[in-house]
Amino acid sequence: MTKEDLRRLALALPGAEEKSHFDKADFRVRNKIFASLKDDATGVIKLLPEQQAMMAEAEPRVFQPLAGGWGRKGWTKVILANADEITLKSALQTAWRNVAPKTLKI
Repeated sequence: MTKEDLRRLALALPGAEEKSHFDKADFRVRNKIFASLKDDATGVIKLLPEQQAMMAEAEPRVFQPLAGGWGRKGWTKVILANADEITLKSALQTAWRNVAPKTLKI
């Protein structure tokens, strides 16, 4: 996968829009960030700590906790080249659900 794939899959989710912070593209629903592009090779998604642990254990080449406090809160690095579309789409849907209002559904 590439950063363009992450962008395409993130923006396909209901209510998703692209903005930026710290000069990096991020993806939001109702102004809450669920994913961002760290650089050309990696993305970051907002997971719950237990979701992060499960994904990192199942796919350690794809998902890695961010260092420090951000990682302990569930923010997870996605190594795009090691992900396939089904895995990335599922992870983005999970991150989206973590911040989307209950009135939006996928």
